[in-house]
Amino acid sequence: MTTPTITTRSLNRAALARQLLLARAPLSTPEGVRRVVALQAQSPASPYLALWNRLAGFDPATLDAAYADGTVVRATLIRMTLHAAHADDWPVLHGAMAPRLRDGRLYDQRYTSTGLSDVDGDALLPALAEFAATPRTGTDIETMLTERSGVPGRWVWWALRTFAPLHHVPTGGPWAFGPPPATYVAARGSRPAEEAAQALVLRYLEGFGPATLQDIGQFTLMTQSAIRRAADALGDRLIRFTGPAKAKLLDVPGGEIPDEDTPAPPRLLPMWDSILLAYADRSRVVPPAYRPVIFRRNGDVLPAVLVDGQVAGVWRATGDGIEVTAFRPLDDPAWHGLTGEARSLIAFLAGRDPEVYSRYGHWWQKDLPAADVRTLR
Repeated sequence: MTTPTITTRSLNRAALARQLLLARAPLSTPEGVRRVVALQAQSPASPYLALWNRLAGFDPATLDAAYADGTVVRATLIRMTLHAAHADDWPVLHGAMAPRLRDGRLYDQRYTSTGLSDVDGDALLPALAEFAATPRTGTDIETMLTERSGVPGRWVWWALRTFAPLHHVPTGGPWAFGPPPATYVAARGSRPAEEAAQALVLRYLEGFGPATLQDIGQFTLMTQSAIRRAADALGDRLIRFTGPAKAKLLDVPGGEIPDEDTPAPPRLLPMWDSILLAYADRSRVVPPAYRPVIFRRNGDVLPAVLVDGQVAGVWRATGDGIEVTAFRPLDDPAWHGLTGEARSLIAFLAGRDPEVYSRYGHWWQKDLPAADVRTLR
């Protein structure tokens, strides 16, 4: 049976639609987080800026409130990285990722140098859950683990905090979570790994599909064997497409695929935006020539400018406005759209952090391919 084909541009528009980047959606903050699967949160500001790009009339106080009441949680999940996720999705995300997170830490030399085994690490989890039933700082937990394990707790805590069922507790600051030390509280409800892996494949395709098994692996860092088992178990719950270069793509029935000529408005994405990180073939959104500029060698992913659904430059907040560095010439309608976005972003940042991401300004001193640089006010 011949599978239907889909073009690169249609894949781009599908990604934008499912990530709420074709039009700002009139959704509540928790529902917006759920719709896009999860938001990378290693910079506390990024989930706020991601939602500002995606939700109509987004008020940052609503994310403050969702963190405070636990409707949205911050935890180490996808790609061994902090993410903000809907509380209902956390059991799936944690359950699917826990085996990968565990093995990535308990077999790491930094942990094994303590003399403890993986079995010893697993045996510490009940004590950690009991201790963190009320919020605890990392220092408190490290001290407890030292007493329990009989070895210095630094690397034991480094390993366990990655895969143990824990949430971060809001500590204040302009974006709900301040600088270290972080505070943690035990979480419950993680789903069994095989069941959770199937649910995560479905959730990923709802938020980013159609996509390949390799794309799912890029987004999650789950092993290809685990992803393949999950996809095989889902069977007819998935549909299939043939993509560019005969790529084998999976999707959920009814997943939105807009017409490839659907207009895509300009956007000013935050650092580490999920749409930039969700695919093995990032040319869906990031032109190959710009990939080494957007993705820095140390893992930083710069705040990107989208024009017609593709990365066209980077932006940063300055005391004078939003400085946009375009990597290629942009026409007047594109600059007009970006100016409107910049005005809205300046107003959004004013009450929180007018020079957000300023600590990353050094990247602007290094090999940015600038066709045009403008400060939009």
